[in-house]
Amino acid sequence: MSKEKLHRLFNRARLDDRLVNQLVGIAHGIIADGAINRTEAEYLLKWLVANRVVADNPMVGILYERLEGMLEDGVLDHEESAELLDTLSRFCAGDFEIGETLKPTTLPLCNPVPQVKFINRHFCFTGTFAFGSRRDCEAAITARGGTAGSLRKETRYLVIGAYATESWIQTAWGRKIEKAVDMRARGLPISIISETHWVTEMRKTDAQPASFGKRIEAPSLWSTDEDSFARQLNPDAQF
Repeated sequence: MSKEKLHRLFNRARLDDRLVNQLVGIAHGIIADGAINRTEAEYLLKWLVANRVVADNPMVGILYERLEGMLEDGVLDHEESAELLDTLSRFCAGDFEIGETLKPTTLPLCNPVPQVKFINRHFCFTGTFAFGSRRDCEAAITARGGTAGSLRKETRYLVIGAYATESWIQTAWGRKIEKAVDMRARGLPISIISETHWVTEMRKTDAQPASFGKRIEAPSLWSTDEDSFARQLNPDAQF
């Protein structure tokens, strides 16, 4: 590939990221009062149409598809308004409290949540985990007969941590999440799940994480309560 083509691709990626940042800001503004009317929804759709290139982003594509369907009849009823509020809140992780660590987007999570199988399954992790470091998370997988590492076509589960990571390209998600959404849209058998669901599914297994250096005490690391997660948060667990 020529240097000129690489330069064009790089500039295109930077432009797309700026547009996504702008879209996230618009979404935060729309949901700020806890309600969405038809005028706001139509403005958002017009912005997406005017900046159609940004819809190529897998995360934005989900939002565009849902919004277009809601406004197809030119009406935004009460149920659709509530659904759009929820969608935008999940898209930009807008449900945080003052002083709380930023959370990741929940928009791409599989719904309904899938049953998680561990044996001979490949996992990938992204975000900041209350469970522990990346090594701790991967050790929990190998202890249950699975593998963990980079995101590739064999990956069956992308697990998103309870909190966002500063290195993510957007405040609420990173490239792994974008790639996993795209993989799923292309028909690959990958599930996107939250840390809470992942921990809940591990509790159903009888295997003990023997690869850890010490025995894990159930009351702390196996809790799925978000307040407990916050207390357990390890600042070195970002990746």
